[in-house]
Amino acid sequence: MKKLLVLCLTVIFSASCDLNDDDGTSYSFEILPVESVDIPEEFELGEIYPITVSYFRPSTCHAFKEFYYLKENNERTVAPITYVFDSNDCENLEESLVESTFNFHVTSNGSYIFKFWQGEDDNGETQYLTIEVPVVE
Repeated sequence: MKKLLVLCLTVIFSASCDLNDDDGTSYSFEILPVESVDIPEEFELGEIYPITVSYFRPSTCHAFKEFYYLKENNERTVAPITYVFDSNDCENLEESLVESTFNFHVTSNGSYIFKFWQGEDDNGETQYLTIEVPVVE
């Protein structure tokens, strides 16, 4: 519940942010739903693995900023955060699937549970793509 509250507050805050860069560029932040993930089927303790997240880029004014990344025990909640530049020449994109990657360092035994944010359903319930990855010796 705590994680859901943090994620919801982040989404609300991000959607309402309007910032100006030093060069006068106006932008806001938007968290986008994850479409798919390329993640290993198992991890080895002490190793570092790339995890690639695919999501749809809604317009030419969206650009990747960073990952929302919440760490709680062996659970990780992940979602891509994008800049949304305030511009009159934005073009809507259809089927523009893009990828962003982060490196994951395996530091404990057991399994990791990754929850990749996929938006909300028709009832307003938060949806996740949940993947459990075991750590082998």
